[in-house]
Amino acid sequence: MGYRVVVAGATGNVGREMLNILAERQFPADEIAAVASSRSAGETIEYGETGQTLKIQNIEHFDPAGWDIALFAIGSDATKVHAPRFATAGCTVIDNSSLYRMDPDVPLIVPEVNPDAIDGYKARNIIANPNCSTAQMVVALKPLHDAAKIRRVVVSTYQSVSGAGKAGMDELFEQSRNIFVGDQSEPQKFTKQIAFNVIPHIDKFLEDGSTKEEWKMVVETKKILDPKIRVTATCVRVPVFVGHSESINIEFENELSAEEAQNILREAPGVMLVDKREDGGYVTPVECVGDYATFISRVRDDSTVDNGLNLWCVSDNLRKGAALNAVQIAELLGRRHLHKGD
Repeated sequence: MGYRVVVAGATGNVGREMLNILAERQFPADEIAAVASSRSAGETIEYGETGQTLKIQNIEHFDPAGWDIALFAIGSDATKVHAPRFATAGCTVIDNSSLYRMDPDVPLIVPEVNPDAIDGYKARNIIANPNCSTAQMVVALKPLHDAAKIRRVVVSTYQSVSGAGKAGMDELFEQSRNIFVGDQSEPQKFTKQIAFNVIPHIDKFLEDGSTKEEWKMVVETKKILDPKIRVTATCVRVPVFVGHSESINIEFENELSAEEAQNILREAPGVMLVDKREDGGYVTPVECVGDYATFISRVRDDSTVDNGLNLWCVSDNLRKGAALNAVQIAELLGRRHLHKGD
């Protein structure tokens, strides 16, 4: 007997990817419900490449009783309304928004990194999916932390416009086209022109001068990996449609050479090491699109600190950064607690 699974926000970028990945990974679902806001109700959507189409249901009227798992990609405001309703009805919510990530009663999970933390999900019947930029970074950091204990991380991100949803992707396309034909194009989704530009600003500014996206990377890394790790981040939006990149500088308590780190990463779950010191011997966002892995390249010693390393980290943010991680959490939940798909 399989699961009854709800995908909430099924018409958005992440919701569509959730449906694709459930199908690709042959998640043991007896029934799939696609739900979204009233604006999309009545539309149809494909369930992966199965040939099956699902009719979009209005989340406001959807009864979650009898459903096992709900993958949420509907934003914090709607999640605040509907997640407790689903959870109380017995449907475990795996939430992609930031709403519950720092709630002490809600596990924040990356299955390759902290699978045991999922055992605390029963407190709220909600499990949080981390921020896209955090998810790929901790996959890279975990095996290195186990080997040499990380003291400090300095990360600069190069985040694609798909992290801002369909509106972000549309804005990059429209601005690029308008620039080529000589038309004006004022920023709508972003604070400045994104086409042929980079913007050192993602999410709201905080009192200390950092942005909320940078704050998320700090506090989520501590919750997922180790509260003693010091993290500082600079998050930048770049004119790339899909795929987040990160330049990560790591300081360890114990000695770890670049060669040792490469050997560790080569065997690490969820990681694909592509690190040849030659032209093209690294992975860029274009190459990671559609892939499950977190790609690591440019692993090298940092001679400015004791026990320091630099590396380049790339992943499909709609997949590992959001939809894939949510489905992996559902798989983990099934293995450890629900057991229906055995």
